Amino acid sequence: MTPAGRTYSWGHQRRFNSYPEYFKKKFGGRVQKLSLDAGFTCPNRDGSKGKGGCTFCNNNAFNPAYCQPEKSISVQIDEGIEFHKKRYRRTDKYLAYFQAYSNTYAEIEVLRERYEEALGRDEVIGLVLGTRPDTVDAEILDYIKSLTKDHYVVIEYGIESCYNSTLERVNRGHSFEDSLRAIEMTASRGIRQGAHFIIGLPGESVGEILAGIRTISRLPINNIKFHQLQIVRNTMMARQYRMDPEAFRIFELEEYLELMLMILELLNPEFVVERIAGESNPGYLLSPSWGLRYDQVLNKFEQMLASEDTWQGKRFSP
Repeated sequence: MTPAGRTYSWGHQRRFNSYPEYFKKKFGGRVQKLSLDAGFTCPNRDGSKGKGGCTFCNNNAFNPAYCQPEKSISVQIDEGIEFHKKRYRRTDKYLAYFQAYSNTYAEIEVLRERYEEALGRDEVIGLVLGTRPDTVDAEILDYIKSLTKDHYVVIEYGIESCYNSTLERVNRGHSFEDSLRAIEMTASRGIRQGAHFIIGLPGESVGEILAGIRTISRLPINNIKFHQLQIVRNTMMARQYRMDPEAFRIFELEEYLELMLMILELLNPEFVVERIAGESNPGYLLSPSWGLRYDQVLNKFEQMLASEDTWQGKRFSP
């Protein structure tokens, strides 16, 4: 798909700075994430900032069956390895992915117990800590920094949007300024960090989405992950959608990929792209229903990039 001999600034011939290729270069082979549920919650669920959580959130829609907080971290790792071996037989390196809810939202002694139980496993070479930007402070970040001396560690911040009006609309409970603060604190300690964004949140136009990409491309982040807006059952957003579906911009697959092409062109080429779309359990998904697995969506996207002869950062301005 790529013209013969063309290698991009990230050192391989795929048209974006691919997450799997990044790991092949860093570790010499495939590295698999093991999703974990450590039993944490969020400040917009426990009442400290609100109740009910984000309007779009239902962790059951993406948690593997083995992720159950009543199980120990070690048991979830054992079951996760067995789960992934059925599909990735040659994988022998794993990242413990603390995915459900806010995984820095606890006393530091609790965080230490959970993280270090995972890192005590020979198969686990590092951590991915999914969390909110308003649940980190200097003490927590200093502790996480200490773990990076011997392990690969990434903090993955759910930023979701650059617009405070959007964050308020989805009951996020933090501001974009909170995200900027967390990103700067993390970068100042040399901790690798990722950012998660939802494309198509209510009230955001395509122009605003693209302006947001220009904003985030100037931030000191390393990895980035994009999900299309998905309406998931048993959420406040699902109830809102049933009452007024016209208030939501639901992208069809081709329309979404065309927008992702524009996003990728504007995106900082130094960012490692983890995902260009989300994938939820079909039993939980109200809309959109594309009928494809993620690898099929990604293949269509790469074909589009080739046919348009474009790539990540083609229109990026530092």
